[in-house]
Amino acid sequence: MGSEGSPMGGGDEVEWKKVAQMRALVEDQDPAAKDEDNLMLRRFLRARNQDIEKASSFFLKYLKWRREAVPNGFISESEIQSELAQKKAFMQGYDKKGRPIGVFIGNRHYKKDLNEFKRLCVYLIDSLCFRMQGGQEKFTIIADLQGWGYSNCDIRGYLAGLDILQNNYPERLGKVFLVHVPYIFMKAWKIIYPFIDDNSKKKFILVEDKELKATLLEDIDEDQLPEKYGGKLKLIPVEESRN
Repeated sequence: MGSEGSPMGGGDEVEWKKVAQMRALVEDQDPAAKDEDNLMLRRFLRARNQDIEKASSFFLKYLKWRREAVPNGFISESEIQSELAQKKAFMQGYDKKGRPIGVFIGNRHYKKDLNEFKRLCVYLIDSLCFRMQGGQEKFTIIADLQGWGYSNCDIRGYLAGLDILQNNYPERLGKVFLVHVPYIFMKAWKIIYPFIDDNSKKKFILVEDKELKATLLEDIDEDQLPEKYGGKLKLIPVEESRN
């Protein structure tokens, strides 16, 4: 991953020394670690509060997961056809911090094949990471729950997606706006919420309908906001955004 791997003038010197120590540890145990840059190692280190041993163990688990879950190095559209056919995942625009924005339409999600849904989650997160520019490491999500009902309730799927995010993409989540949240969803939310790690809980924002546009505009300029939320961008299906 070349020059991305070196600290570029910024950052805390002590932290980068810890990254170097962590690199020596993980490369000794798994040669695949050589292919990952220092920014990735730093994210795992930060997620374990600068504890080199814990961060190394966390990272080695990630490498093992990646080999098993994404053996080709990426998820292809052919592996997630029925998930993509639901047209529930979109990508468009950047927030004011330069984070790419993903949009998930909750009432288009139906329980099908849990393993395929897991592959979709990897595909979505990888797609968001691919769109990051200029040293940005985080992304923003708008989860639109308008019309969400019991037929869309998939606790196993939601927890599986959360597990993939928290255990394999630490320090990637910037913010999640939960919009058009129906009362019925709060029953599911009470089940999901305890599984969100403490550092991430504050990143989930439940937005009131009457405050929707104003709240989103605090973080996203109008020309980067999807039309359906009062902005100027058309939503692009995730598979088209990668072209």
